Amino acid sequence: MGWPLVRLGEVAEQVSRGEPPVTGTDYRLLGVRLWGQGAYERETIDGSETKYATLYRVETGDIVVNKIWARNGSVAVVGPDLHGTFGSSEFPTFQTNNARLLPDWFRLFTLTKDLWDQCDSFSRGTSGQNRLRPAKFLEIQIPLPPLAEQQRIVARLDRVAGLVRARAEAAAAMEADLQAMLAKAFARCIDAAPRRPMAEVAPLIRRPVEIEPDGAYPELGVRSFGRGTFHKPVLPGSEVGTKKLFEIAPGDLLFNIVFAWEGAVAIAQPADTGRVGSHRFLTCVPEPATATADFLLFYFQTPEGLQRLGEASPGGAGRNRTLGLKKLETIEVPLPPLETQRWFDRLQAKARQIRDIRAASARDTDALIPALLHQVFGAGDRAA
Repeated sequence: MGWPLVRLGEVAEQVSRGEPPVTGTDYRLLGVRLWGQGAYERETIDGSETKYATLYRVETGDIVVNKIWARNGSVAVVGPDLHGTFGSSEFPTFQTNNARLLPDWFRLFTLTKDLWDQCDSFSRGTSGQNRLRPAKFLEIQIPLPPLAEQQRIVARLDRVAGLVRARAEAAAAMEADLQAMLAKAFARCIDAAPRRPMAEVAPLIRRPVEIEPDGAYPELGVRSFGRGTFHKPVLPGSEVGTKKLFEIAPGDLLFNIVFAWEGAVAIAQPADTGRVGSHRFLTCVPEPATATADFLLFYFQTPEGLQRLGEASPGGAGRNRTLGLKKLETIEVPLPPLETQRWFDRLQAKARQIRDIRAASARDTDALIPALLHQVFGAGDRAA
């Protein structure tokens, strides 16, 4: 834009509002998210619960820096909701000269790759502990238009950001309505429907893979919470060892036995052709005249279905909860007429189309603010 680059130390200075913590007094502690995503309230503690001899109060408009993670964009401007919160000495605070630099202008700058790269270049220390010293932070250069121009651009981008947030909130509300509609339709479909065990409805099918030392075996993974499959790196045959691998075919109802209890169930897609899984991935194939994979998958994502998977996965939390094969085979699933299942699958397909359209629109919308930041600051922003 042709604006002059100004050293931050010319338009801001470090401030210190230190207070020794007092037992019996509550202190709201501040945190700073990465990549310019702002500050937040971490927790409230009693003065006796901190190891720091001094806590530092922040005020609205302050710039706060996380010394260790500044190189990853952990820099923020304090909003009114965080006025009066506290940070440790790891969070140095700076105050701008509002006659030359608006705090909100710097807030926009925290979203740019230019700032992150400068913080990274000034950070020093051992690996994982590359701190940014306050004096070095003040060496950062920032594009500085006239105050009126700062105000105009901030107002424009904040207005656009508000529209983007409103759109995201509306999309979330529509998604909730869509999911509620599907849940009600599914409940009608299975009302009074007979139930049969998975061993009869969708028996386990194993397709052992013969391992060649010079072979390559691309693995498939299953995300939790019904978020589908994903591709793992290719596993060289020489590294398979004693692990058994099994072929996965499109249309398989696939269970990750370690995390099935939290919805790690998916249908293998055409793009997953040729992928393999270890013994931890169970492939069930619905009987074509009895059930559809889409219908069964929806059931296993309902509260009842997740409860059944949880009951079939004994043990403690996390990796200690493993879905038992025999227990999976005994889970009784609702089985309305095949045509009813196919009707519901068509309803799901329409819902997926709507979601795909929304997702494409959301990607375009999400790119709007970064594009505007790039236009304003020139140096660009971090790709999402």
